[in-house]
Amino acid sequence: MKILAACMLAVGAAIAAYSPGADAQPARIKPGAGDELRAVYATPVEVAEGGGIAEASCARCHGANGVSTTKGVPHLAAQRAAYLDLQLRAYRQSARVQGAMSGIVRYLSDDALVKVAAYYASLDPPRAAAAPAKTAPSRPDPVQAGKAAAAACGACHGELGISKTPGMPSLVGLDPKYFIAAVNAYKSGQRKHDMMKSLVGALNDESLGNMALYYALQKPARAQTPAPGDQAAGKAAAASCAACHGNQGASGNPATPSVAGQDAEYLLAALRAYKDGTRKDDSMKGPAAALDERAMKDIAAFYAAQPPQPLNVRRPLTTAEWTERCDRCHGPNGNSTDPLMPRLSAQRADWLEQVLRTYRTGVRKSTAMAAMTALMSETDAQDVAAHYARQTARAVTYVVVPPPGKKKGGK
Repeated sequence: MKILAACMLAVGAAIAAYSPGADAQPARIKPGAGDELRAVYATPVEVAEGGGIAEASCARCHGANGVSTTKGVPHLAAQRAAYLDLQLRAYRQSARVQGAMSGIVRYLSDDALVKVAAYYASLDPPRAAAAPAKTAPSRPDPVQAGKAAAAACGACHGELGISKTPGMPSLVGLDPKYFIAAVNAYKSGQRKHDMMKSLVGALNDESLGNMALYYALQKPARAQTPAPGDQAAGKAAAASCAACHGNQGASGNPATPSVAGQDAEYLLAALRAYKDGTRKDDSMKGPAAALDERAMKDIAAFYAAQPPQPLNVRRPLTTAEWTERCDRCHGPNGNSTDPLMPRLSAQRADWLEQVLRTYRTGVRKSTAMAAMTALMSETDAQDVAAHYARQTARAVTYVVVPPPGKKKGGK
C-alpha cells in the first residue's frame, strides 16, 4: 500500500480517494506549481528516504506510521503533503512556536522536510475515533434554555424583558457581558438588593450566560412605564454622558450599559445611588455628584424616550452549522481535496480543540481561521473537534492530468 501511494505521489493533480459513488471534484494543480507543492511531486525513492528521517526524528511523539498515541500530539498519517511541508517550515522559521518541534526541524534541510511530508502523506489514514458507548444527551438550545431560566423574571421585568413596572429595569438591549457582570454584582453583594441576591444566588454560569443571550436577542423596545421630566432639558444635561453611554443612550462598549428606552424611575434611582455612594462606580460618582434632583429626573426622562438599538449579537450556531462552514475549505466531513488544506477527519479530538483555541486566542495566526473561530465557544470547539475525530479519513491520490489540448503520450 505504501509503495502504491508513493508512486501516486509522484504525479500531478490531486483528487480525494473517496468510496465509490462519492461526488468529490478533482482539485487540479497547475504543472510547474511553486515550491509550496514540491512535496506533492515526491518520487518513491524520496518518500522512502522521508520514512527514514521520520522514524529517527518524529516517530517518538507522532507514533509509528504517523498515528499518535500521545495526548495533544496530532496524527500525521495521510495528512496532505504540501500542508505538512508548509507547517514544518513554519516551525523552523519560528512562524509557529513549539519547543519540541522547533528544536527538531531546526536541523532538517528543505529537502528533508519535503521528504518527511511526502512520506506521511503516503501512509494509510488513521482510524476514526469510536462514538461514545453511551450517547451523551444533546446540548439544549442556549436561547431556549435562557428563556426557561428567565421565566421567573417576567413578573418584575416584563415579558421579553421589557418593563411595565416603574422602578424595574428593562433587560432587553443590554450587552450579554454587561448583563452577566450586573447579575454577578448582585450575587456577590457588590450591588445591594436583598431580593435580587436571593433570586440570582442559585444561577450557575451556564444559566446566566443563556439568560443574557436570550434577552440580548429579543427585539428591543422602550419600557412601557411613565417618564415624568423635561426631555429637552434632559438632553442638554446628558451631553457629557454620551462619551460613555453613546449617542442617545446606545452604548458601543460591552462594559457600559445602553440606557436608551430604559425605565425612567430605575434610571433616577440609579443616579441617586451613585450620588450618595450606595452604588459604587468611580466613573459614575463624579458626574452624578454634580447633578441635582431636577437634572437627574430630566436625564432619566430623556433617555427613557430614546429608541433602544438592536445589539450585534448572533444566535449560536449548532455543531452541524459549524461543521458545514468548516467543510467548505476542509472538504466533505473534513477530507480535504486541496493539498494545501489540512485533513480534519479522524484527527485527534484533543489536538483539534487545542488548534481551535490557539486561533481563537490569536496565538496561531490566520485571518480566515480567526474570523471563523471568533464566535466559537469552548463548548463549540469541543463539539466540532469530536465530530471530525469520528469521521472516516480518506487517503489522497495523485493522477496525471494532461495539459489542455494534449493527448496521452504527447500526441
